[in-house]
Amino acid sequence: MKKHHCSVVQRQRDGRRRSQRFVRRVLPFVASLFLATPLAGPLMRSSAHTPAATTTVAVALTPLARFDATLRQTYNRLGAEQQGLRFEVFEKAMTGYLNLRETGHLADNQQHLTVVDFDLPSTEKRLWVLDLHSNRILFHTLVAHGHNSGENGADQFSNTDQSNMSSLGFYVTGQEYEGKHGHSLRLKGVDEGFNTNAFARSIVMHGADYVSEEFIKQNGRLGRSLGCPALPLAQYSQIIDAVEGGSCLFLSKSNAGYTSKYLNQNVALAALSLKPASNS
Repeated sequence: MKKHHCSVVQRQRDGRRRSQRFVRRVLPFVASLFLATPLAGPLMRSSAHTPAATTTVAVALTPLARFDATLRQTYNRLGAEQQGLRFEVFEKAMTGYLNLRETGHLADNQQHLTVVDFDLPSTEKRLWVLDLHSNRILFHTLVAHGHNSGENGADQFSNTDQSNMSSLGFYVTGQEYEGKHGHSLRLKGVDEGFNTNAFARSIVMHGADYVSEEFIKQNGRLGRSLGCPALPLAQYSQIIDAVEGGSCLFLSKSNAGYTSKYLNQNVALAALSLKPASNS
């Protein structure tokens, strides 16, 4: 009996040792998953109180988690945070971009996304042109808002003709033309109730001498347009050439009552799953 008892005790000790060795081997792998998985995204807040190891494995497999992780990876590759583009604005812009691509609104050869953040004052660079094919920010510059949208900040928005206000939402760029502002770019608003009168209002992308650091120094703000996203004279032509012909433009402002059917995450997920894998 004593020998049998010793063998049982020995087997129990051996079992504990094997368990400890297994934990030592697996723990670094689990830890690396935890560090590599972006858990801070807004799409995963409901998992905040789940134990760390369980959260890492389960969340990483969900479609929304993969969507959030992909957007954060693109955001990091672009270096967008370093250039002042907030993730919450980028996430909305990308969701709309993917919706528009999935529904056939954008040109197949256009992978540029232009983002304007009207939460920032006109004295700050608040327009970004993103190249989603090469993961580069092509332009980061000043942009004007409509005369009746506000002084240094844009706070009022309208889809009404003669309002002289900016209009929020998603646009699809049209063709270049020569008009009263010189080289200009037509814009088609696609958000019903927010910007669909843009074409009738002649809301276009163009250059203006009142969009400059010199104007800011003299006046404490940029000049204002009749509702157009006016650009610096030194850059407007290059920007228009880059984004013309079926690319996406997003004008954002938080807490302004803006909603859009193009902020549908399910459609964005479908578009992302069909997107060819990047070689970068």
